Amino acid sequence: MTVTTTLFEQIEKDYVQAYKARDSVRLTVLRLLKTAVKNRLVDLRRPGGSLSDEEMLDVIVKEGKQRQDSIEQYTAAQRPDLAEKEAAELAVLKDYLPKALGQEELTALIESTITALGAASPKDMGRVISTIMSSHKGQVDGKALSEAVKKRLQS
Repeated sequence: MTVTTTLFEQIEKDYVQAYKARDSVRLTVLRLLKTAVKNRLVDLRRPGGSLSDEEMLDVIVKEGKQRQDSIEQYTAAQRPDLAEKEAAELAVLKDYLPKALGQEELTALIESTITALGAASPKDMGRVISTIMSSHKGQVDGKALSEAVKKRLQS
């Protein structure tokens, strides 16, 4: 009999390990992630509860997007020291996300979704993107997906 742990429980365990190992970057990221989870629980009116794995993925993806935006802004502002710090935090967050789809997998997914939905014009772009994003949460970059779908539907 295998015991499966939820993403929430895994983060709790990793937090304790990072604390004991004095891994400051991982500890900081997990502490901020735990705070984001608590805030999400309050938003959902479930303080003291826990999030499902899907809800946890939403929080992690959001935190990852914040780090990615910060990296872009710090790089543009010629602050490589801060960009590196954000990149290290993003790497920790990526450990909790499903493996990202490769370019070939993404292209095949777009084709199959377009076929399944009967999408034929750029007007259908929103339906295609929302279908893919909901079924492959955390595995697809929204900007890359949007560009690829737009390019495919215009051809």
